[in-house]
Amino acid sequence: MTTNPNNPDGLPEILPVPGSLRAAAAAARSRGEPLVVMVTLKGCAFCDVVRNNYLGPMFQRGEVYAVQLNMLDRRTALQDIQGQLTTPYAQAREWRARIAPTVLFLDHEGREIAERLEGMSVADFYGAYLQQRLDAARARLRGG
Repeated sequence: MTTNPNNPDGLPEILPVPGSLRAAAAAARSRGEPLVVMVTLKGCAFCDVVRNNYLGPMFQRGEVYAVQLNMLDRRTALQDIQGQLTTPYAQAREWRARIAPTVLFLDHEGREIAERLEGMSVADFYGAYLQQRLDAARARLRGG
C-alpha cells in the first residue's frame, strides 16, 4: 500500500503523481518549462520503459518538469489546470489519451504546445522523439 494519497494504485514514484495539475503547471512555469504529463497504466511495460529510462531520470536530473497520471484511476481527486476537481480518468478522457503511454507537453494554461507522443513503437528512437517534442514545446513557450 502506498502512502501517497494521490497514488492509490502504487505507480512507481520515479515521477510524481500530482494532486493538482494547476500547481504542477505553475511549478513548471516558474522554471520556464512546459508541463510534461505522462498518461500511464499500472503494469504497462512500455510505460515502465518511458518512466524509468526517459522521463524519470530527466525529472530527477532537473531537465524536465514531469508528472504521471493513471488513465484508469476513477477514485482520486485531481485539480485540473483550470482549478476544477476531476479524476485522472476523466482528465485522460478530456485529453483523448487512449493509448498508454501518452506523453503530453502543456503550457501553464493546459494547451498542448508540442505534438504528443503516443505509445512506444520504436524504442531506439524514443529518446530523440522525446527531445524533439521538448525542444518544440520550449520554443513555443519562448514565443518561437
